[in-house]
Amino acid sequence: MKEITCKLLVIGAGPGGYVCAIRAGQLGVDTVIVEMAKPGGTCLNIGCIPSKAIIHAADDFTKTVAMAAGRNAMGIKADNPAIDLAKTMAWKDGITGRLTLRVAGLLKKAGVKIVVGRAKFRDGKTVAVETETGEQVIRAENIVIATGSAPVELPMLPFGGKVVSSTGALSLTEVPERLAVVGAGYIGLELGIAFAKLGSKVTIVETLDRILPLYDTQLTQPVAKRLAALGVEVLLGTKVKGLSSNGEALLAETGSGEERRIAADRILVTVGRKPVIDGWGREELELDMDGRFLRIDEQCRTSMRGIHAVGDVTGEPMLAHRAMAQGEIVAEIVSGKRRSWDKRAIPAVCFTDPEIVSVGMSPDEAKAAGREIKIGQFPFSANGRAMTLSAEEGFVRVVARADNHLVLGIQGVGAGISELSAAFALAIEMGARLEDIAGTIHAHPTQSEAFAEAALKALGHALHM
Repeated sequence: MKEITCKLLVIGAGPGGYVCAIRAGQLGVDTVIVEMAKPGGTCLNIGCIPSKAIIHAADDFTKTVAMAAGRNAMGIKADNPAIDLAKTMAWKDGITGRLTLRVAGLLKKAGVKIVVGRAKFRDGKTVAVETETGEQVIRAENIVIATGSAPVELPMLPFGGKVVSSTGALSLTEVPERLAVVGAGYIGLELGIAFAKLGSKVTIVETLDRILPLYDTQLTQPVAKRLAALGVEVLLGTKVKGLSSNGEALLAETGSGEERRIAADRILVTVGRKPVIDGWGREELELDMDGRFLRIDEQCRTSMRGIHAVGDVTGEPMLAHRAMAQGEIVAEIVSGKRRSWDKRAIPAVCFTDPEIVSVGMSPDEAKAAGREIKIGQFPFSANGRAMTLSAEEGFVRVVARADNHLVLGIQGVGAGISELSAAFALAIEMGARLEDIAGTIHAHPTQSEAFAEAALKALGHALHM
């Protein structure tokens, strides 16, 4: 094959990679992107998008079941609800297929050349790609590593058979009667709750003594309450040991030394993700590491000139929108613009029931940093729109400096609260003070009014509580 030369080569077409390539193409940078699977990466194809589709289907199904059982306060009735999971998965696949085609179309529109295959570095400027038609050599002035992450596999529970990762869980065509979930982080709880709503008997096993350890207890309490209401058994302080000899049960040991046998048709392992740092020729380069991640500076530059890295391969938080922001920054830097990376306002969203959002500092983090703070919290039980949605569980909380009222962090838990994440992040990004939020007119009746009321509460004069 004829050798390709370009100004920018992007390895990986996940959120960070494809956004980087599209923006670079828009800026007139001669760009090539290499991807061995479908455009969109984990997030679009086997992560964020398909999981949210299944979560939505599960929400609708559990509401229908409640109507059939006469547990609907609005008087709506339904008869004999059922779910065809294979059809649900086909609907989910249709969504991801449309988005994959759209990403490919946007890359072409931006003038980006797409090479399908597995990339491997020969040196800091040269990459060889294994394609279906042979090896393709690409030489580039600048290279972006956007290889993403993969599920962590437990030695005693290797993936295969009844043991699945989130990818496998999102491809099931039948609802498992009994589902064991290993790990009570956001992936395990999002999918565990969804399958509980679809009809599975779900047991969650977690080594730590709490669920969702990245969020404070006040935020996770409504989720724990909902787990109990759904009949989900949560075993905290419990370690998994492996499968029983006949493979029919998950073996675990509680903190007191008691052995538990958890009967399961499927075992979903969600104990985290690891950066993909092997398989693309890292050994041919001299890249500094930051633990298990590639070390980058404020411009996403690695330790080698001309090589940048974005997304999960560069560290926590492993979030698609973080990768996208980094990808856009790198594209603009390569084009000659002055940009730098600032991660103070990255929203973290957990799509459990209810949902959780956190941006900036929590109260504990602010105090640990030596800040004197004001905290304002407003419950959805006092919000008219939440009442009309039968979604009164949860609250919005604002954390601000005590001296000048600068907002340091915003958190919330409640139905659909993920849609407020942009407002929360914007407030911190723009350097808002409590008075700015409280003085902004929030439409009535909306759940967003709880945001303004939380700021008013921190100022000492909430209007509706």
